[in-house]
Amino acid sequence: MTAVSVDPTKSPGSTTMTKEERRVIFASSLGTVFEWYDFYLYGSLSAVIAVQFFSGVNPTAAFIFALLAFAAGFAVRPFGALVFGRLGDMIGRKYTFLVTILIMGASTFIVGILPNYATIGIVAPVILILLRLLQGLALGGEYGGAATYVAEHAPDHRRGAYTSWIQTTATLGLFMSLLVILGCRAAMSADDFNTWGWRIPFLVSILLLAISVWIRLKLNESPAFRRMQDEGKTSKAPLTEAFGRWKNLKVVLLALFGLVAGQAVVWYTGQFYALFFLTQTLKVEAQTANLLIAASLLLATPFFVIFGSLSDRIGRKPIIMVGLLLACLTYFPIFKGITHYANPALEQAIASAPVTVVADPNECSFQFNPVGTAKFTTSCDVAKSALVRAGVPYENEAAPAGTPATVKIGATSVAFGTEAGADGATPAQVFSKSLTDAITTAGYPAKADPAQINIVMVTLLLFVLVLYVTMVYGPIAAILVEMFPTRIRYTSMSLPYHIGNGWFGGFLPTTAFAMVAATGDIYYGLWYPIVVAAATLVIGVLFVRETKDNDLHADY
Repeated sequence: MTAVSVDPTKSPGSTTMTKEERRVIFASSLGTVFEWYDFYLYGSLSAVIAVQFFSGVNPTAAFIFALLAFAAGFAVRPFGALVFGRLGDMIGRKYTFLVTILIMGASTFIVGILPNYATIGIVAPVILILLRLLQGLALGGEYGGAATYVAEHAPDHRRGAYTSWIQTTATLGLFMSLLVILGCRAAMSADDFNTWGWRIPFLVSILLLAISVWIRLKLNESPAFRRMQDEGKTSKAPLTEAFGRWKNLKVVLLALFGLVAGQAVVWYTGQFYALFFLTQTLKVEAQTANLLIAASLLLATPFFVIFGSLSDRIGRKPIIMVGLLLACLTYFPIFKGITHYANPALEQAIASAPVTVVADPNECSFQFNPVGTAKFTTSCDVAKSALVRAGVPYENEAAPAGTPATVKIGATSVAFGTEAGADGATPAQVFSKSLTDAITTAGYPAKADPAQINIVMVTLLLFVLVLYVTMVYGPIAAILVEMFPTRIRYTSMSLPYHIGNGWFGGFLPTTAFAMVAATGDIYYGLWYPIVVAAATLVIGVLFVRETKDNDLHADY
């Protein structure tokens, strides 16, 4: 088989891709789309998985635990970057991401046949988390390989444009997972989907795995790596060279804190937290929320390539920094706008009848109990549990020690009493019922009214969130590849990318949702991405250098 390489007769100023270059980009991107599809299925189905694998705990804890299991895959991504990055720099890019896709595909398929908590008990979530860890390890080796492979085939003046196609794969993988989920939901009743239909998207991944492996078997090693092999200059200890020497470690740290951490939180806010906000906070029906997210992704995805190509002309750094700045300045008004257009009844109720929990702070727990052993029985905990279940935001007000909780709903107050109900209900049950009745009377909706959702405006606001994603993510592969020498490029760029996206980004939905549950403020979780993006903006502006004119082959 003839090796894939850049056409040596091609004019340096040409902007036309050769057949070989198109093949490299298509093969790398398509395989990565399928791999992201596998990974995102879990995030898109977190609410269903919470019921299937984490039953027996209160709904808030179950959902947070489901998000933590989702985040577990992100937690191990840096370790996957170390393992597979080392292999990629020692034995080659091609064989390494053949292994990663096999691990990812097999792990995803097994989720589709895994018995749930009701069938095998605690073993079910344990196996699920182990599979998520395997997926995370595989994905930790995937991105660096794909980005490096494409960049090492690209002409110097087109690396931003070429690698931006890799950047579309995460969004396209999410888009594909949403389409498959929506198709399954449309083909069956909600009960059937929640009972067994949710498994179908996981099982379908075996077909995608077969296609992806077939495509990647047709690839050959990158010209830069082959040249380095022929000259005997491959690294014998990539981890030591990448992280044991301050000259390179300094660049790794700048890549993490001056680029990737901010890129990660903007990405996950725009594509994941927005979905959780619609379904969990605003109570928009899941299918509608998925369609809204899918529409915004479809509209915004071309901008990955637009901003990647633009970075070849004006630089990678300015585009990324502007994206971070816009996110910091506009997240609060955008999410408040989403509330206004997606659930106006909730917005009106918040304005006309604000809710305040007046309670002894010592009786208020952080209600996160993934193993289901703790009991939240104080008046404060009962009040907050009822409000969280109803999706009602609230403020906190301290009461004297030992004072039972009182919930103020506009001009109405509901106090926790000590008397049981006439029907034998406990004081806590009487309080919860009275609170629910008062919330309903005050106009708080049980769910978003589909007739009142302004589809155009919600889609537009979601599009803006994803547009920020394209600004920070479109040029990121090119700038990371250009920051490091060929002999340790796979290892060096993979670790900061996966710490940033695996930890700063991957834990965003869990952290933000827990912050909202703890404070009662539905927008409080936005402080997490804003603070991280602002810190990255400052470090990036001051210390990160532009890389678009770097010679990719200058230093072995």
